[in-house]
Formats: sequence, C-alpha cells, structure tokens
Amino acid sequence: MFLSFSGGRIHYSDSGNGSAVVLLHGYLESSEVWNGFEKKLAGEFRVVSMDLPGHGISDVFGDTHTMEFMATAVKELLDNLNITKVFLVGHSLGGYVALAFLELFPDYLNGYCLFHSQPFADLPEAVEKRRREIGIVKTGKKNLMYPDNVIKMFAPSNLVQFSEALQRSKEIASKIPGEGIISVLNGMIMRPSRLRFMEEGRVPCLWLLGSMDNYIPCELIQSKVNLPSNAVVAVLQNSGHVGFIEEEDASVNIIKDFINRIG
Repeated sequence: MFLSFSGGRIHYSDSGNGSAVVLLHGYLESSEVWNGFEKKLAGEFRVVSMDLPGHGISDVFGDTHTMEFMATAVKELLDNLNITKVFLVGHSLGGYVALAFLELFPDYLNGYCLFHSQPFADLPEAVEKRRREIGIVKTGKKNLMYPDNVIKMFAPSNLVQFSEALQRSKEIASKIPGEGIISVLNGMIMRPSRLRFMEEGRVPCLWLLGSMDNYIPCELIQSKVNLPSNAVVAVLQNSGHVGFIEEEDASVNIIKDFINRIG
C-alpha cells in the first residue's frame, strides 16, 4: 500500500488488530527486514511498517531527508490510518526518527523503543565516514560500500548461523537507490542530539541493545544516559546490531511485555 506524501509516495504495510505498533527500519534497510518480526507481533497488535523516504520502494524527496522530515511522514501515515496513539519501534536510523517524532508529536505516543539506536548527534569521525560514503555513492560505486556495512550489523559469532539472513540483508541494501542513500546520510549528519527528550521521560521508553553490537557500544552508551524512571533497558546477550534477526523471539517477547506493562 502507498501513502501520498509531499509530492511522492511512501510504501507501507498494515496487519493485525489491537493497539498500534509502528516499525521503523534502519539505514540500508527497508520494511522487508521486519517480515518475520511483524508477523509475530501482529498476533497481538495492529502492526504498521513503512519504507522510510529513499529506502525500499518509497520515493526520494530531495538531497536531504532530515529526521524531522521522516518523522512527519510517520505522522501523516498515522493520520491517514486514523491512528491516534502508537508505540514506535525504531531500529538504528529508525530510532533517530522515533526520537524526532518524540520531540515533534509526543501526544501520539504511548511509548517507544530504541532498538540498537541512541540519542546523540554524530561524532566527527562518524560524520567523516558518512561523507566518505556519500562520495562513494556519487561515483556510482555503492556496491563497494554497503556489503561491509551489512556484515558489521551481525555479531561475528552469528555470521554462519544467519548466513541466509545476511545475504537477504545485502540484497535489500543493493536495491536502495543511490539518491536515497545520500539523502538519508545527509539527514543523519545534520541531526541534533535528542538526549534531553529521552532523559525527560515524557513517554515510556524501551531501550533494546545488543551486547556484541559493532555500531552501538552497549556498555559505554548506557553510561552516557540518565534514564528516567519509566524507561527500561534490555540487553540481548547474543546479538549484534540486528537483534530482531539474531534473537527474534526474545526481542518480540521483550517488546510485547513492555507494551502490555505500560498499557
């Protein structure tokens, strides 16, 4: 299904019944990454997943997709589906979008989950890496960039066990247009810290981390955040950056339990 948005289209799916959960994928991903995860959640909730602008089969809307722009796309989709309260699950980039949504549209939220994500702005070395990736994509050589990024999403000890999922993730990344990759890289470079919004605890937060994450240093990142009393941290001990694949059942159960707890 498609939503008309800002002169283009956003692709999404909508399944199940109950309170609403929206799944937001990460960088170099699409809503396809949630397929198995979505089915398991849809047994208890209404689950909406979308291709963020520039990813999957959603359109590219310019040379920069800010987190605020993508959060507005989420809000427009909710309005179109007559959803007034939602639990947002944001993986990596999707978590940055969820935090922008928290700042802009908090009244829509009954809670949110940062799934292998964090509230800080890019450090200088991360900005430099993103700019190098932009340069690679502009020369038409994105195939030299995305395979290593995707491999690093999995814990090294999980690469053999999840070899089929790894290949599928590479295929998803290969289909993302270069313009979409550049737009979201520019948006991530520009994003501000939203630590304040996470720490003030206006709505309940579930922070799901992987103990073997190559992108989000599990212990270090926790030490930098003063979580409010309505936040919960859960660490997936056998996961890298894609716990919804590496520990799918455990992740589903943690999210279900948290949503049911907050009502």
